[in-house]
Amino acid sequence: MALLLREAIGDSLRRTRVSQSRTLREVSSSARVSLGYLSEIERGRKEASSELLAAICHALDVPLSDVLFDVSESLADAVPARGRTPVGAAASLGAEPKSRDSDALAAEHAALVAQDTRVVIPPPAARALAAA
Repeated sequence: MALLLREAIGDSLRRTRVSQSRTLREVSSSARVSLGYLSEIERGRKEASSELLAAICHALDVPLSDVLFDVSESLADAVPARGRTPVGAAASLGAEPKSRDSDALAAEHAALVAQDTRVVIPPPAARALAAA
């Protein structure tokens, strides 16, 4: 079964909390969320809103972008590479599209997007280094 986004977010939050040697009680109190709900988020049972994620990250003193970067890497590692050309890559390389009906093309695009699309959010440090 594929790794779910809520599970990857929970894993990242738990790893961060444990690496700081902090308890669920400490973080839940600081984030103003119930201990049980924070536990369910960490176990991937509940989906946290963006506001709640921001509060938890603030309580952990870690930027939300760092958590999302960690999550994107976890999700990318969980999906094996398929060796397929990304959607639009052939067109950007100047390749001529094959003549097919629009339904076949739409189905192929949908399959490629579902299999090969991922979001990578670089941490702020990487952006600063790239700008330098």
